[in-house]
Amino acid sequence: QVQLVESGGGLVQAGGSLRLSCAASGRIFSINRMGWYRQAPGKQRELVAAVTTGGTTTYADSVKGRFTISRDNAKNTVYLQLNSLKFEDTAVYYCNLAWTQVGSEFRYWGQGTQVTVSS
Repeated sequence: QVQLVESGGGLVQAGGSLRLSCAASGRIFSINRMGWYRQAPGKQRELVAAVTTGGTTTYADSVKGRFTISRDNAKNTVYLQLNSLKFEDTAVYYCNLAWTQVGSEFRYWGQGTQVTVSS
């Protein structure tokens, strides 16, 4: 059983910053990708940023230069630093953990944390 526990969401003014954290526990494959997705009302869930065990990062174009993803492999924890927040960053942010093992893909989600940016 894998569990993801997120923290760090909240209400912030435009231009402000937040830091999200997500800690994974359970039986986790050593080579994996952890990331953050977000879903705004009426929109599809979209990838925000992800980082592999080896440190390779991926960012959505809309957050490049403003958000930074990092991870602590020893703690199975991923962080997302959100800077220069915009109203359109308002969404529920979901932590994701994924890996491929013996040809099968495993994906796990956190419960979501609300980020609200006031204009």
